Amino acid sequence: MPDRRTQLLDAALDVLSEKGMKGLTHRAVDAAAQLPEGTTSNYYRNRATLVQAVLGRLLELDAALLQEQGPAGPPQDIEELADQLATLMLVLAGKHAGLTRARLAMSLDKPESVTAGHFRLVGGLEQALSALGVPDAPARALDVADYGDGVLLHLLTVRRDRKPDAAAIAAAVRRLLAP
Repeated sequence: MPDRRTQLLDAALDVLSEKGMKGLTHRAVDAAAQLPEGTTSNYYRNRATLVQAVLGRLLELDAALLQEQGPAGPPQDIEELADQLATLMLVLAGKHAGLTRARLAMSLDKPESVTAGHFRLVGGLEQALSALGVPDAPARALDVADYGDGVLLHLLTVRRDRKPDAAAIAAAVRRLLAP
């Protein structure tokens, strides 16, 4: 059983995923965590401290997810990288869709809160692309990150009733990285 803070922050992520930033209140978190009213405010005195703690928990869960989903080593070629990215997108839109929705909600209301994570992702992509000898790796990394963001948004909104196609996503990444 998680400690009380973790329980509250996980409930807050659920609220954020379902109701967006406007729905993220101390009372909503108490209800989602099935705890007495006032519990969240005992741990997080104001909304700003709650939001900051939720962001920290989101980053912690993202790191664990990347560790869980990440490859044993760097990709050996563009094919492998494209397959890894497609798999990650499907996990983020499937099993971890709630976290992705929470991240999107936070990024719309507080874009500065996700800036560091975005640049870590782009930096990692840039390193992988440089190691694979892809020309203009910085620009290509941005292109792939932007494509991934768009795919996730569509899989969670306008295409939520369709089964995503990992092969099609990987093929699109390969096209973005083609010489």
